[in-house]
Amino acid sequence: MNKKLAAALSGGSVLLMALSGCGDDSDTKVNDWAKKVCDQVQPQLTKIAGANASIQQATSGSSKPADVQKTDSAAFQSISDAYKALGSAVNTAGAPPVEDGEKTQKEAVGELNTTSAAYAGLKTKVDDLDIKDQAKFADGLKGVADELAKLSTSGDRALQKLQSGDVGAAMAKQPGCQRPKTSAPADAGAGAPAA
Repeated sequence: MNKKLAAALSGGSVLLMALSGCGDDSDTKVNDWAKKVCDQVQPQLTKIAGANASIQQATSGSSKPADVQKTDSAAFQSISDAYKALGSAVNTAGAPPVEDGEKTQKEAVGELNTTSAAYAGLKTKVDDLDIKDQAKFADGLKGVADELAKLSTSGDRALQKLQSGDVGAAMAKQPGCQRPKTSAPADAGAGAPAA
């Protein structure tokens, strides 16, 4: 059951990677826009990766329910805050200077804010779990893991659109939009796709 939660977290790498596009482009306006966003992205990606690693560590061993609850709650709050900050970064940067840039920006900000709210909801669910009853706690944690799996695979089309074409190519060149390296295993068996 704890492995299921860790596997669901690995699936979250899809959203984590949604801001690190691929490609090459030399358009100055697009590169300038990407730099504005990416300068604010790296700390948030690092925060998300660190929170995911702490959850995986707490759920991989024989941790006590209270310890798992405390770790998961803090991690979900951290991830929620990070996605909110990512939404703010994209919003503050303004619309990317590409066709349908305003629509793309609005959709990406909406997706990031929705993801933030979903992680805040997971934090609340973890906080409400009964840690005194091991079986109830395990069942509740399974429910959280199921919701996390859905969240990990939920529609991130707006983010994919943001990282596509010229904007994605410009973002891929920015150090701030590169996937952070963590000391914890990046994958718990649920093959995370590379950007």
